[in-house]
Amino acid sequence: MKYPAVLSFRDVLPNLAQFDTIIDVRSPGEFAEDHIPGAVNYPVLDDEQRVKIGTMYKQCGSFEAKKLGAALVARNIANHIETQLLKHPHHWKPLVYCWRGGNRSGSMAHILAKIGWPVVQVDGGYKAYRHHVNEMMSTLPQTLHFIVLCGPTGSGKSHMLRKLNEKGAQVLDLEKIAAHRGSVLGSLPTCPQPSQKKFETMLWDHLRNFDPALPVFIESESKKVGNLRVPEALMTQMRTSLCVNIDLSMPNRVQLLMNEYDHFVHDPVGLNKRLNYLTQLHGKDKVEQWHQWATEGRMDTLVEDLLFRHYDPAYSKSIRQNFDCFAHALNITIKDISDQAFEEAITTLLAKTSSVHHA
Repeated sequence: MKYPAVLSFRDVLPNLAQFDTIIDVRSPGEFAEDHIPGAVNYPVLDDEQRVKIGTMYKQCGSFEAKKLGAALVARNIANHIETQLLKHPHHWKPLVYCWRGGNRSGSMAHILAKIGWPVVQVDGGYKAYRHHVNEMMSTLPQTLHFIVLCGPTGSGKSHMLRKLNEKGAQVLDLEKIAAHRGSVLGSLPTCPQPSQKKFETMLWDHLRNFDPALPVFIESESKKVGNLRVPEALMTQMRTSLCVNIDLSMPNRVQLLMNEYDHFVHDPVGLNKRLNYLTQLHGKDKVEQWHQWATEGRMDTLVEDLLFRHYDPAYSKSIRQNFDCFAHALNITIKDISDQAFEEAITTLLAKTSSVHHA
């Protein structure tokens, strides 16, 4: 094969593991929004340079823009070679891509090939990759058998998913991938949500690696997790899948939520700001009462009242409307929030769902 080779993403996807490094040469901003899983960012133009060259194209014409762009690209590629690539042996095999046209990735691929590395460039770049992800996200969910963990807020669904994952079960944890717990109080203070594109990339990467012969455990999420939309085909498949109802007593749910939302327990001011979003639903007087309980440190009282007045009624209405099989859900009771209790519940869950799956 003559290098640099130019192949479509469909051609390289089945053998992505053959490449030692996947290099995304787009700007850091483009890379941060989304990229091929496992890629590293060696930009041939940084964000400021990319804007500058784009402006020159419009104001001064392509020739002037290309002259400056070539100087910047050459300088940046030289820096990447000196700081990142000199360590690689002759047989090192990189995959290179940019946005679409191939100018940026073509420059990098050409120089790497001249050095002697067997470099492959992705034809169509990130845009072709993104088209593939969109296409697969409309069909992949239909090839998998989901088991949906249902239960009101605080019943331990997320904890169950973590335990299932530890035991080697196939798990699609939407809240973990979305960096959000799926409610008005669900934002994580130290972890911003990914972009919609990156969210879909991570979903695709999970789904494509699942074994269709084995079940995939997932939580009964709504169409949105924080600011992110769950792809329609995945949502449709979830809503027609086997349901498991997780039951945990109210006192245990309160304690579990206080453990999991510890940042709010120690930040009543931040909590009260989030509670303000519920004023339209529950009225100013009720929200002010919640504010008072938070300020006084009466978190257990506040959490129980939130569950009783806000979360449980909304869940009860939504779950029956949106999940077709909930009326015939398998029931799993967790006796308390100890590790032993969750282990026992997981054992029961796996036994029940295994018999159903293989029936």
